[in-house]
Amino acid sequence: MIPDVSKALLWLEANPAVLDGICRGIERETLRVTPDGHLAKTGHPESLGASLTHKWITTDFAESLLEFITPVDNNIDRTIAFLKDLHRYTARNLGSEKMWPLSMPCFIDQEEGITLAQYGTSNVGRFKTLYREGLKNRYGALMQTISGVHYNFSLPLSFWQAWLGIKDAETGKEQISDGYFRLIRNYYRFGWVIPYLFGASPAICSSFLRGRNTALSFEETEKGTCYLPYATSLRMSDLGYTNKSQRDLDITFNNLNTYVEGLKKAIYKPSVDFAKIGIKKEDKYLQLNTNVLQIENELYAPIRPKRVTKEGESPSDALLRGGVEYIEVRSLDINPFTAVGVDETQIRFLDLFLIWCALADAPGMGIEELDCCRQNWNKVILEGRKPGLDIGIGYGIEQQPLKVVGQELFRDLERVAEVLDACSGTQYQSVCKELVTMFEDPSLTFSARVLGKMKAQGIVGFGLELANKYHEELIEEPYSILSDEKFSVERDVSVSLQHRLEQQDSMSFEDYLKLHAGR
Repeated sequence: MIPDVSKALLWLEANPAVLDGICRGIERETLRVTPDGHLAKTGHPESLGASLTHKWITTDFAESLLEFITPVDNNIDRTIAFLKDLHRYTARNLGSEKMWPLSMPCFIDQEEGITLAQYGTSNVGRFKTLYREGLKNRYGALMQTISGVHYNFSLPLSFWQAWLGIKDAETGKEQISDGYFRLIRNYYRFGWVIPYLFGASPAICSSFLRGRNTALSFEETEKGTCYLPYATSLRMSDLGYTNKSQRDLDITFNNLNTYVEGLKKAIYKPSVDFAKIGIKKEDKYLQLNTNVLQIENELYAPIRPKRVTKEGESPSDALLRGGVEYIEVRSLDINPFTAVGVDETQIRFLDLFLIWCALADAPGMGIEELDCCRQNWNKVILEGRKPGLDIGIGYGIEQQPLKVVGQELFRDLERVAEVLDACSGTQYQSVCKELVTMFEDPSLTFSARVLGKMKAQGIVGFGLELANKYHEELIEEPYSILSDEKFSVERDVSVSLQHRLEQQDSMSFEDYLKLHAGR
Protein backbone atom coordinates (compact mmCIF):
# COMPACT_ATOMS: atom_id res chain seq x y z
CA MET A 1 0.00 0.00 0.00
CA ILE A 2 2.55 2.58 1.15
CA PRO A 3 6.34 2.23 1.49
CA ASP A 4 7.63 0.04 4.30
CA VAL A 5 9.13 2.54 6.74
CA SER A 6 9.50 0.17 9.68
CA LYS A 7 13.33 0.07 9.70
CA ALA A 8 13.60 3.84 9.33
CA LEU A 9 11.11 4.37 12.15
CA LEU A 10 13.06 2.03 14.41
CA TRP A 11 16.17 4.07 13.64
CA LEU A 12 14.31 7.31 14.39
CA GLU A 13 12.94 5.95 17.66
CA ALA A 14 16.49 5.08 18.71
CA ASN A 15 17.77 8.54 17.72
CA PRO A 16 15.07 11.07 18.68
CA ALA A 17 17.56 13.92 19.22
CA VAL A 18 18.24 14.13 15.47
CA LEU A 19 14.95 16.03 15.06
CA ASP A 20 15.89 18.79 17.50
CA GLY A 21 16.11 22.04 15.58
CA ILE A 22 13.60 21.68 12.74
CA CYS A 23 13.34 25.15 11.16
CA ARG A 24 10.20 26.67 9.72
CA GLY A 25 8.93 29.79 8.06
CA ILE A 26 5.49 30.86 6.85
CA GLU A 27 4.37 33.03 3.94
CA ARG A 28 0.69 33.94 4.05
CA GLU A 29 -1.14 35.80 1.26
CA THR A 30 -4.40 37.72 1.70
CA LEU A 31 -6.40 40.18 -0.37
CA ARG A 32 -7.37 43.59 0.94
CA VAL A 33 -11.14 44.06 0.54
CA THR A 34 -13.63 46.89 0.94
CA PRO A 35 -16.36 46.91 3.63
CA ASP A 36 -18.81 45.40 1.12
CA GLY A 37 -16.51 42.50 0.19
CA HIS A 38 -15.15 43.82 -3.11
CA LEU A 39 -11.49 43.91 -4.07
CA ALA A 40 -9.76 47.02 -2.72
CA LYS A 41 -8.46 49.33 -5.45
CA THR A 42 -6.26 51.42 -3.20
CA GLY A 43 -2.47 51.24 -3.33
CA HIS A 44 -0.36 49.36 -0.82
CA PRO A 45 -0.71 51.39 2.42
CA GLU A 46 2.27 53.68 2.97
CA SER A 47 2.07 52.99 6.70
CA LEU A 48 3.13 49.40 6.01
CA GLY A 49 6.38 50.44 4.35
CA ALA A 50 7.88 49.71 0.94
CA SER A 51 6.71 46.34 -0.38
CA LEU A 52 9.90 45.88 -2.43
CA THR A 53 12.23 45.91 0.56
CA HIS A 54 10.17 45.18 3.69
CA LYS A 55 11.34 42.02 5.46
CA TRP A 56 7.93 40.94 6.73
CA ILE A 57 5.10 42.69 4.85
CA THR A 58 5.10 42.77 1.06
CA THR A 59 2.77 42.17 -1.89
CA ASP A 60 2.45 39.30 -4.31
CA PHE A 61 0.77 39.72 -7.72
CA ALA A 62 -1.44 42.73 -7.08
CA GLU A 63 -1.28 45.92 -5.03
CA SER A 64 -4.21 44.53 -3.06
CA LEU A 65 -2.60 41.12 -2.43
CA LEU A 66 -0.66 41.31 0.83
CA GLU A 67 1.98 38.76 1.76
CA PHE A 68 3.29 38.22 5.30
CA ILE A 69 6.68 36.53 5.81
CA THR A 70 7.94 35.19 9.12
CA PRO A 71 11.65 34.78 9.88
CA VAL A 72 13.17 31.30 10.01
CA ASP A 73 12.58 29.84 13.49
CA ASN A 74 12.71 26.46 15.24
CA ASN A 75 9.82 27.21 17.61
CA ILE A 76 6.24 26.73 16.39
CA ASP A 77 4.62 28.96 19.02
CA ARG A 78 7.03 31.79 18.26
CA THR A 79 6.42 31.49 14.51
CA ILE A 80 2.65 31.71 14.96
CA ALA A 81 3.02 34.59 17.44
CA PHE A 82 5.18 36.51 14.97
CA LEU A 83 2.67 35.90 12.18
CA LYS A 84 -0.14 37.15 14.41
CA ASP A 85 1.79 40.33 15.19
CA LEU A 86 2.15 41.02 11.47
CA HIS A 87 -1.61 40.66 11.10
CA ARG A 88 -2.31 42.80 14.18
CA TYR A 89 -0.18 45.67 12.94
CA THR A 90 -1.62 45.47 9.43
CA ALA A 91 -5.22 45.39 10.68
CA ARG A 92 -4.56 48.63 12.58
CA ASN A 93 -3.27 50.27 9.41
CA LEU A 94 -5.94 49.31 6.87
CA GLY A 95 -8.56 51.92 7.70
CA SER A 96 -11.95 50.53 6.69
CA GLU A 97 -10.46 47.70 4.63
CA LYS A 98 -10.23 44.12 5.83
CA MET A 99 -8.10 41.05 5.08
CA TRP A 100 -9.89 38.38 3.03
CA PRO A 101 -9.93 35.05 4.95
CA LEU A 102 -10.37 32.68 1.98
CA SER A 103 -8.13 31.35 -0.78
CA MET A 104 -10.50 32.02 -3.65
CA PRO A 105 -11.03 35.74 -4.21
CA CYS A 106 -13.85 38.00 -3.16
CA PHE A 107 -16.21 39.66 -5.64
CA ILE A 108 -14.20 41.18 -8.51
CA ASP A 109 -16.40 43.16 -10.88
CA GLN A 110 -13.77 43.81 -13.56
CA GLU A 111 -10.52 41.96 -14.16
CA GLU A 112 -9.11 45.16 -15.65
CA GLY A 113 -9.52 46.79 -12.23
CA ILE A 114 -6.82 44.60 -10.67
CA THR A 115 -3.73 46.77 -10.23
CA LEU A 116 -0.39 45.02 -10.54
CA ALA A 117 1.94 45.26 -7.56
CA GLN A 118 4.07 48.40 -7.80
CA TYR A 119 7.66 48.40 -6.54
CA GLY A 120 8.95 51.85 -7.43
CA THR A 121 11.21 53.10 -10.19
CA SER A 122 14.34 51.01 -9.65
CA ASN A 123 15.25 48.49 -12.33
CA VAL A 124 14.64 45.57 -9.97
CA GLY A 125 11.27 47.04 -8.95
CA ARG A 126 10.17 47.62 -12.54
CA PHE A 127 11.35 44.10 -13.43
CA LYS A 128 9.11 42.60 -10.72
CA THR A 129 6.09 44.54 -11.98
CA LEU A 130 6.78 43.59 -15.60
CA TYR A 131 6.98 39.92 -14.60
CA ARG A 132 3.48 40.33 -13.16
CA GLU A 133 2.35 42.04 -16.36
CA GLY A 134 3.48 38.91 -18.16
CA LEU A 135 1.54 36.69 -15.76
CA LYS A 136 -1.58 38.80 -16.35
CA ASN A 137 -1.23 38.59 -20.14
CA ARG A 138 -0.47 34.87 -20.09
CA TYR A 139 -2.99 33.54 -17.58
CA GLY A 140 -5.31 36.39 -16.68
CA ALA A 141 -5.23 38.58 -13.60
CA LEU A 142 -8.06 36.76 -11.81
CA MET A 143 -6.05 33.58 -11.37
CA GLN A 144 -3.27 35.59 -9.74
CA THR A 145 -5.59 36.90 -7.01
CA ILE A 146 -5.93 33.41 -5.52
CA SER A 147 -4.25 33.24 -2.12
CA GLY A 148 -2.43 30.48 -0.28
CA VAL A 149 0.00 29.68 2.50
CA HIS A 150 3.56 28.53 1.83
CA TYR A 151 5.32 26.49 4.50
CA ASN A 152 9.11 26.49 4.49
CA PHE A 153 10.70 23.50 6.23
CA SER A 154 14.21 22.23 6.84
CA LEU A 155 15.52 19.28 8.81
CA PRO A 156 18.44 19.97 11.17
CA LEU A 157 21.98 19.14 10.11
CA SER A 158 22.10 16.59 12.95
CA PHE A 159 19.39 14.59 11.15
CA TRP A 160 21.34 14.44 7.90
CA GLN A 161 24.60 13.64 9.69
CA ALA A 162 23.07 10.66 11.48
CA TRP A 163 20.82 9.52 8.60
CA LEU A 164 23.38 9.89 5.79
CA GLY A 165 26.67 9.67 7.68
CA ILE A 166 27.93 13.02 6.40
CA LYS A 167 30.41 15.28 8.16
CA ASP A 168 29.03 18.78 7.53
CA ALA A 169 26.66 20.73 5.29
CA GLU A 170 29.30 21.74 2.74
CA THR A 171 30.91 18.36 2.07
CA GLY A 172 27.55 16.61 2.37
CA LYS A 173 25.49 18.99 0.23
CA GLU A 174 24.95 16.45 -2.56
CA GLN A 175 23.66 13.81 -0.15
CA ILE A 176 21.44 16.36 1.61
CA SER A 177 20.04 17.47 -1.75
CA ASP A 178 19.35 13.83 -2.66
CA GLY A 179 17.57 13.47 0.69
CA TYR A 180 15.32 16.44 0.01
CA PHE A 181 14.54 15.19 -3.51
CA ARG A 182 13.57 11.84 -1.96
CA LEU A 183 11.21 13.82 0.27
CA ILE A 184 9.82 15.65 -2.77
CA ARG A 185 9.12 12.43 -4.69
CA ASN A 186 7.18 11.04 -1.73
CA TYR A 187 5.36 14.36 -1.47
CA TYR A 188 4.21 14.01 -5.07
CA ARG A 189 3.07 10.45 -4.39
CA PHE A 190 1.20 11.09 -1.14
CA GLY A 191 0.86 14.87 -0.76
CA TRP A 192 -2.77 14.75 -1.90
CA VAL A 193 -3.44 14.13 1.79
CA ILE A 194 -2.91 17.88 2.35
CA PRO A 195 -5.82 19.13 0.18
CA TYR A 196 -7.90 16.24 1.48
CA LEU A 197 -7.48 17.33 5.09
CA PHE A 198 -7.02 21.08 4.73
CA GLY A 199 -8.40 22.10 1.35
CA ALA A 200 -10.82 24.95 2.07
CA SER A 201 -11.88 26.12 -1.38
CA PRO A 202 -14.71 23.80 -2.54
CA ALA A 203 -16.60 26.80 -3.93
CA ILE A 204 -15.93 30.06 -5.75
CA CYS A 205 -17.66 33.36 -6.39
CA SER A 206 -19.51 33.32 -9.73
CA SER A 207 -17.61 36.49 -10.71
CA PHE A 208 -14.48 34.34 -10.94
CA LEU A 209 -15.98 32.27 -13.76
CA ARG A 210 -17.11 35.20 -15.87
CA GLY A 211 -15.85 34.65 -19.40
CA ARG A 212 -13.88 31.52 -18.49
CA ASN A 213 -14.25 28.18 -20.25
CA THR A 214 -14.22 25.20 -17.91
CA ALA A 215 -15.09 21.55 -18.24
CA LEU A 216 -16.16 21.41 -14.60
CA SER A 217 -19.91 21.00 -13.96
CA PHE A 218 -20.58 23.49 -11.19
CA GLU A 219 -23.72 23.76 -9.16
CA GLU A 220 -24.70 27.36 -8.37
CA THR A 221 -26.60 28.87 -5.45
CA GLU A 222 -28.92 31.86 -5.49
CA LYS A 223 -26.20 33.85 -3.75
CA GLY A 224 -23.78 33.60 -6.67
CA THR A 225 -21.63 30.77 -5.32
CA CYS A 226 -20.47 27.98 -7.64
CA TYR A 227 -19.35 24.71 -6.09
CA LEU A 228 -18.58 21.04 -6.62
CA PRO A 229 -20.23 18.84 -3.97
CA TYR A 230 -17.12 16.79 -3.09
CA ALA A 231 -14.36 19.28 -3.99
CA THR A 232 -11.62 20.10 -1.51
CA SER A 233 -9.35 22.73 -3.11
CA LEU A 234 -10.44 24.43 -6.32
CA ARG A 235 -7.45 26.71 -5.77
CA MET A 236 -5.27 23.74 -6.79
CA SER A 237 -7.41 22.82 -9.81
CA ASP A 238 -7.15 24.02 -13.41
CA LEU A 239 -9.11 27.08 -12.29
CA GLY A 240 -6.22 28.08 -10.06
CA TYR A 241 -2.54 27.38 -9.68
CA THR A 242 -1.88 24.94 -12.45
CA ASN A 243 -0.45 25.77 -15.84
CA LYS A 244 -1.36 23.62 -18.82
CA SER A 245 1.49 25.00 -20.91
CA GLN A 246 3.98 23.56 -18.38
CA ARG A 247 2.75 19.96 -18.51
CA ASP A 248 5.07 19.02 -21.36
CA LEU A 249 8.19 20.22 -19.55
CA ASP A 250 10.67 17.48 -18.83
CA ILE A 251 11.19 18.46 -15.20
CA THR A 252 11.66 15.54 -12.81
CA PHE A 253 12.70 15.29 -9.17
CA ASN A 254 15.20 12.44 -9.16
CA ASN A 255 18.23 14.58 -8.37
CA LEU A 256 19.33 18.19 -8.23
CA ASN A 257 21.22 18.28 -11.53
CA THR A 258 18.42 16.88 -13.70
CA TYR A 259 15.89 19.13 -11.94
CA VAL A 260 17.95 22.26 -12.60
CA GLU A 261 18.67 21.15 -16.17
CA GLY A 262 14.94 20.79 -16.87
CA LEU A 263 14.19 24.12 -15.23
CA LYS A 264 16.84 25.97 -17.21
CA LYS A 265 15.61 24.43 -20.47
CA ALA A 266 12.11 25.75 -19.71
CA ILE A 267 13.48 29.25 -19.18
CA TYR A 268 14.74 29.30 -22.77
CA LYS A 269 12.09 27.11 -24.43
CA PRO A 270 10.04 29.25 -26.86
CA SER A 271 6.26 29.23 -26.53
CA VAL A 272 4.12 29.60 -29.63
CA ASP A 273 1.18 30.86 -27.54
CA PHE A 274 3.18 33.42 -25.60
CA ALA A 275 4.92 34.61 -28.75
CA LYS A 276 1.50 35.71 -30.01
CA ILE A 277 1.31 38.14 -27.08
CA GLY A 278 4.58 39.75 -28.06
CA ILE A 279 7.13 41.42 -25.82
CA LYS A 280 6.19 45.02 -26.44
CA LYS A 281 3.28 46.96 -27.89
CA GLU A 282 4.24 50.48 -28.85
CA ASP A 283 6.00 51.79 -25.71
CA LYS A 284 4.48 49.28 -23.26
CA TYR A 285 6.21 46.05 -22.27
CA LEU A 286 3.86 43.05 -22.15
CA GLN A 287 6.09 40.34 -20.64
CA LEU A 288 9.74 39.63 -19.91
CA ASN A 289 10.11 37.18 -22.82
CA THR A 290 8.07 34.72 -24.88
CA ASN A 291 9.46 31.52 -23.37
CA VAL A 292 7.43 28.90 -21.52
CA LEU A 293 8.69 30.39 -18.25
CA GLN A 294 9.60 34.07 -17.96
CA ILE A 295 11.62 33.29 -14.84
CA GLU A 296 12.04 30.17 -12.71
CA ASN A 297 9.41 31.20 -10.16
CA GLU A 298 6.74 30.90 -12.85
CA LEU A 299 6.95 27.12 -12.58
CA TYR A 300 3.78 26.14 -10.73
CA ALA A 301 4.44 23.27 -8.36
CA PRO A 302 2.96 22.05 -5.05
CA ILE A 303 6.48 21.87 -3.58
CA ARG A 304 9.85 23.44 -4.43
CA PRO A 305 13.46 22.79 -3.40
CA LYS A 306 14.96 26.08 -2.23
CA ARG A 307 18.13 27.85 -1.10
CA VAL A 308 18.46 31.47 -0.06
CA THR A 309 19.88 33.35 -3.05
CA LYS A 310 22.73 35.80 -3.10
CA GLU A 311 22.30 39.16 -4.83
CA GLY A 312 21.81 38.68 -8.58
CA GLU A 313 21.67 34.89 -8.28
CA SER A 314 18.85 32.80 -9.77
CA PRO A 315 17.12 30.17 -7.61
CA SER A 316 18.58 27.31 -9.67
CA ASP A 317 22.11 28.73 -9.53
CA ALA A 318 21.77 29.01 -5.75
CA LEU A 319 20.80 25.34 -5.62
CA LEU A 320 23.79 24.34 -7.75
CA ARG A 321 26.11 26.42 -5.56
CA GLY A 322 25.04 25.18 -2.14
CA GLY A 323 22.53 22.37 -2.60
CA VAL A 324 18.99 22.24 -1.26
CA GLU A 325 18.67 24.20 1.98
CA TYR A 326 14.95 23.80 2.63
CA ILE A 327 11.72 22.92 0.87
CA GLU A 328 8.68 25.11 0.26
CA VAL A 329 5.27 23.46 0.59
CA ARG A 330 2.78 25.33 -1.61
CA SER A 331 -0.42 23.28 -1.39
CA LEU A 332 -2.05 24.84 1.69
CA ASP A 333 -5.26 26.79 1.21
CA ILE A 334 -5.93 29.70 3.53
CA ASN A 335 -7.31 28.24 6.75
CA PRO A 336 -10.57 30.18 7.30
CA PHE A 337 -10.83 29.02 10.92
CA THR A 338 -8.03 31.31 12.10
CA ALA A 339 -7.27 34.98 11.60
CA VAL A 340 -3.76 34.27 10.32
CA GLY A 341 -4.62 31.62 7.70
CA VAL A 342 -2.73 28.68 9.25
CA ASP A 343 -2.66 27.05 12.67
CA GLU A 344 -0.44 24.92 14.89
CA THR A 345 -2.26 21.70 14.01
CA GLN A 346 -1.43 22.12 10.33
CA ILE A 347 2.21 22.93 11.09
CA ARG A 348 2.58 19.86 13.29
CA PHE A 349 0.96 17.66 10.67
CA LEU A 350 3.30 18.98 7.98
CA ASP A 351 6.28 18.31 10.25
CA LEU A 352 5.14 14.70 10.67
CA PHE A 353 4.37 14.16 7.02
CA LEU A 354 7.57 15.74 5.70
CA ILE A 355 9.72 13.74 8.12
CA TRP A 356 7.93 10.60 6.92
CA CYS A 357 8.58 11.64 3.31
CA ALA A 358 12.29 11.97 4.11
CA LEU A 359 12.42 8.51 5.71
CA ALA A 360 10.30 6.46 3.29
CA ASP A 361 11.83 4.77 0.27
CA ALA A 362 11.24 6.78 -2.89
CA PRO A 363 12.26 5.12 -6.16
CA GLY A 364 13.08 7.35 -9.11
CA MET A 365 10.06 8.94 -10.75
CA GLY A 366 9.67 9.30 -14.50
CA ILE A 367 7.29 11.60 -16.36
CA GLU A 368 4.64 8.85 -16.61
CA GLU A 369 4.46 8.36 -12.85
CA LEU A 370 4.57 12.10 -12.26
CA ASP A 371 1.49 12.41 -14.49
CA CYS A 372 -0.16 9.61 -12.52
CA CYS A 373 0.55 11.48 -9.29
CA ARG A 374 -0.94 14.65 -10.71
CA GLN A 375 -4.07 12.71 -11.64
CA ASN A 376 -4.33 11.52 -8.03
CA TRP A 377 -4.00 15.08 -6.77
CA ASN A 378 -6.63 16.27 -9.25
CA LYS A 379 -9.02 13.54 -8.19
CA VAL A 380 -8.72 14.56 -4.53
CA ILE A 381 -8.93 18.25 -5.40
CA LEU A 382 -12.19 17.86 -7.34
CA GLU A 383 -13.94 15.00 -5.51
CA GLY A 384 -11.84 14.09 -2.48
CA ARG A 385 -14.82 13.58 -0.15
CA LYS A 386 -16.73 11.37 -2.59
CA PRO A 387 -17.79 8.14 -0.86
CA GLY A 388 -15.68 5.15 -1.90
CA LEU A 389 -13.07 7.22 -3.73
CA ASP A 390 -10.00 5.21 -4.81
CA ILE A 391 -6.48 6.57 -5.14
CA GLY A 392 -3.51 5.35 -7.17
CA ILE A 393 -0.42 4.22 -5.26
CA GLY A 394 2.53 4.24 -7.65
CA TYR A 395 2.60 3.94 -11.42
CA GLY A 396 0.78 0.90 -12.80
CA ILE A 397 -0.34 -0.32 -9.37
CA GLU A 398 -3.97 -1.12 -8.65
CA GLN A 399 -5.87 1.70 -6.97
CA GLN A 400 -6.84 1.52 -3.31
CA PRO A 401 -9.54 3.23 -1.22
CA LEU A 402 -8.36 6.69 -0.17
CA LYS A 403 -9.67 6.08 3.33
CA VAL A 404 -7.57 2.95 3.78
CA VAL A 405 -4.39 4.55 2.40
CA GLY A 406 -4.85 7.57 4.64
CA GLN A 407 -5.36 5.47 7.75
CA GLU A 408 -2.29 3.36 6.95
CA LEU A 409 -0.20 6.51 6.47
CA PHE A 410 -1.31 7.80 9.85
CA ARG A 411 -0.17 4.61 11.56
CA ASP A 412 3.35 5.60 10.52
CA LEU A 413 2.82 9.25 11.40
CA GLU A 414 1.75 8.29 14.90
CA ARG A 415 5.16 6.69 15.48
CA VAL A 416 6.91 9.82 14.22
CA ALA A 417 4.67 11.82 16.56
CA GLU A 418 5.77 9.75 19.55
CA VAL A 419 9.40 10.59 18.76
CA LEU A 420 8.68 14.32 18.45
CA ASP A 421 6.67 14.27 21.66
CA ALA A 422 9.30 12.34 23.62
CA CYS A 423 10.52 15.44 25.46
CA SER A 424 7.60 17.82 25.12
CA GLY A 425 4.19 16.33 25.88
CA THR A 426 1.66 14.84 23.48
CA GLN A 427 0.92 17.65 21.00
CA TYR A 428 1.98 15.78 17.86
CA GLN A 429 0.14 12.64 18.92
CA SER A 430 -2.99 14.71 19.57
CA VAL A 431 -2.78 16.06 16.02
CA CYS A 432 -2.71 12.50 14.66
CA LYS A 433 -5.73 11.47 16.72
CA GLU A 434 -7.66 14.52 15.57
CA LEU A 435 -6.88 14.28 11.86
CA VAL A 436 -7.07 10.53 11.28
CA THR A 437 -10.80 10.66 12.02
CA MET A 438 -11.28 12.68 8.84
CA PHE A 439 -10.72 9.57 6.72
CA GLU A 440 -13.58 7.76 8.41
CA ASP A 441 -15.75 10.90 8.47
CA PRO A 442 -15.05 13.32 5.57
CA SER A 443 -17.57 15.79 7.03
CA LEU A 444 -14.82 16.78 9.49
CA THR A 445 -12.47 18.01 6.74
CA PHE A 446 -12.00 21.73 6.21
CA SER A 447 -13.74 21.67 2.83
CA ALA A 448 -16.85 19.98 4.20
CA ARG A 449 -17.02 22.37 7.14
CA VAL A 450 -16.91 25.49 4.96
CA LEU A 451 -19.04 24.32 2.05
CA GLY A 452 -22.35 24.49 3.90
CA LYS A 453 -21.65 28.04 5.07
CA MET A 454 -20.51 29.13 1.62
CA LYS A 455 -23.69 27.76 0.08
CA ALA A 456 -25.93 29.34 2.71
CA GLN A 457 -24.26 32.77 2.92
CA GLY A 458 -22.53 33.00 -0.42
CA ILE A 459 -18.76 33.35 -0.73
CA VAL A 460 -18.90 37.11 -0.17
CA GLY A 461 -21.22 36.86 2.83
CA PHE A 462 -19.23 34.09 4.50
CA GLY A 463 -15.87 35.69 3.79
CA LEU A 464 -16.97 39.13 4.92
CA GLU A 465 -18.40 37.80 8.18
CA LEU A 466 -15.07 36.16 8.99
CA ALA A 467 -13.06 39.17 7.78
CA ASN A 468 -14.93 41.51 10.13
CA LYS A 469 -14.69 39.08 13.03
CA TYR A 470 -10.94 38.60 12.62
CA HIS A 471 -10.35 42.31 12.12
CA GLU A 472 -11.95 43.10 15.47
CA GLU A 473 -9.97 40.35 17.17
CA LEU A 474 -6.66 41.51 15.72
CA ILE A 475 -6.98 45.19 16.54
CA GLU A 476 -7.93 44.35 20.14
CA GLU A 477 -5.09 41.90 20.78
CA PRO A 478 -1.73 43.10 22.14
CA TYR A 479 1.50 42.26 20.33
CA SER A 480 3.31 39.11 21.45
CA ILE A 481 6.81 39.69 20.07
CA LEU A 482 6.95 42.87 18.02
CA SER A 483 5.82 46.42 18.84
CA ASP A 484 4.65 49.56 17.06
CA GLU A 485 8.16 50.94 17.49
CA LYS A 486 9.76 47.91 15.79
CA PHE A 487 7.24 48.11 12.96
CA SER A 488 7.96 51.82 12.51
CA VAL A 489 11.68 51.14 12.32
CA GLU A 490 11.23 48.40 9.71
CA ARG A 491 8.85 50.60 7.72
CA ASP A 492 11.38 53.45 7.62
CA VAL A 493 14.25 51.09 6.78
CA SER A 494 12.28 49.58 3.89
CA VAL A 495 11.46 53.01 2.45
CA SER A 496 15.09 54.06 2.74
CA LEU A 497 16.31 50.85 1.08
CA GLN A 498 13.94 51.25 -1.86
CA HIS A 499 15.01 54.87 -2.30
CA ARG A 500 18.66 53.82 -2.25
CA LEU A 501 18.04 51.19 -4.96
CA GLU A 502 16.38 53.81 -7.11
CA GLN A 503 19.30 56.20 -6.68
CA GLN A 504 21.96 53.57 -7.35
CA ASP A 505 20.75 52.35 -10.75
CA SER A 506 23.46 52.96 -13.31
CA MET A 507 21.92 51.45 -16.44
CA SER A 508 18.73 51.94 -18.38
CA PHE A 509 15.80 49.59 -17.87
CA GLU A 510 16.21 48.36 -21.44
CA ASP A 511 19.81 47.34 -20.76
CA TYR A 512 18.76 45.77 -17.47
CA LEU A 513 16.22 43.63 -19.32
CA LYS A 514 18.85 42.48 -21.80
CA LEU A 515 20.86 41.11 -18.88
CA HIS A 516 18.04 39.61 -16.83
CA ALA A 517 15.01 38.87 -19.03
CA GLY A 518 16.25 35.61 -20.60
CA ARG A 519 15.65 36.65 -24.18
